[in-house]
Amino acid sequence: MPERITSIDVARAAGVSQSAVSRVFTPGASVSAKTAEKVRRAADQLGYRPNILARSLITGKSRIIGLVVAYLDNNFYPDALEKLSNALQDQGYHVLMFMASQTAGNIEKVLEEILDYQVDGIVMASVALSSELAERCLAAGIPVVLFNRAQDDTRLSHIVSDNYAGGRAVADHLVALGHNRVGYIAGWEGASTQRDREDGFTSGLSAHGLQLHARTVGNYKREGAQAAARDMFSHPEPPTAVFIANDHMAFAVMDVLRFELGLSIPGDVSAVGFDDVPQAAWPAYDLTTVRQSAGRMVSATVDALMAAIADPDTPPCHLKLEAPLITRGSTAKPPKDNTK
Repeated sequence: MPERITSIDVARAAGVSQSAVSRVFTPGASVSAKTAEKVRRAADQLGYRPNILARSLITGKSRIIGLVVAYLDNNFYPDALEKLSNALQDQGYHVLMFMASQTAGNIEKVLEEILDYQVDGIVMASVALSSELAERCLAAGIPVVLFNRAQDDTRLSHIVSDNYAGGRAVADHLVALGHNRVGYIAGWEGASTQRDREDGFTSGLSAHGLQLHARTVGNYKREGAQAAARDMFSHPEPPTAVFIANDHMAFAVMDVLRFELGLSIPGDVSAVGFDDVPQAAWPAYDLTTVRQSAGRMVSATVDALMAAIADPDTPPCHLKLEAPLITRGSTAKPPKDNTK
């Protein structure tokens, strides 16, 4: 086996102290440009790589952020998580991703693994955290930020879009077009995003003297949305417009309506989603939807996490970002003979 190159070897080759080598490879540490250049040149020549795990034993900081996600089917998450990983790397942190289902037992098991890695912080994306598990993280001095989820535990930071206002804007838009037979396809009912979008939507309809004409559940899954669409539009008087709780399901619903049921969008049915993933603007869908700004959500998440890592006494951040309605070609006035 080749002999491992150490920081002592680099220090000797560069003509500097071992502590200078350590500072060069420590993000944010103070070191002169001349010294940094000498050290990096020597390190490149020797093939030296800093031992991050060994450094964490000395500093007590792993420079690792645990990222927990429940699913990646929804195209909003791969894009947002790529941005999040890049933003954390810019801060000198590495991301360790864990997949978790929505069940409490599975999340507890995943959290055990995360804590074993002595992460400096945790981002929970599309996953809720029980009060007991939150207490364990806080007791361990590990800050937690919920991404695109909110819950009643005010000790946890959360970054969300204004889902309630977004849902209400959808109701206003459809009513303004003249729809009064309006359906809703819900996401997973344990999610704060689902609850707030539906509450905003139904409140908006109520303000106009309307109520839901039909409701089914798709659980934020493509297959669930397909089944929900078949069920909703099998009745004698189906809706003339439908709000679907996210774009991932909306695409599935539109495909069923057009290619299985032979309906025109928006000629027979208007469809609205939520997220504004890139595919929503594709001509194949041209989907009216509510925009979540992944970039702004990521920036706020990283800011909240870095602040809590730097100062554990930092108050938790509870941020709700604007979510505007983006109007495209999937919505229009209802057919004249279907507005009764």
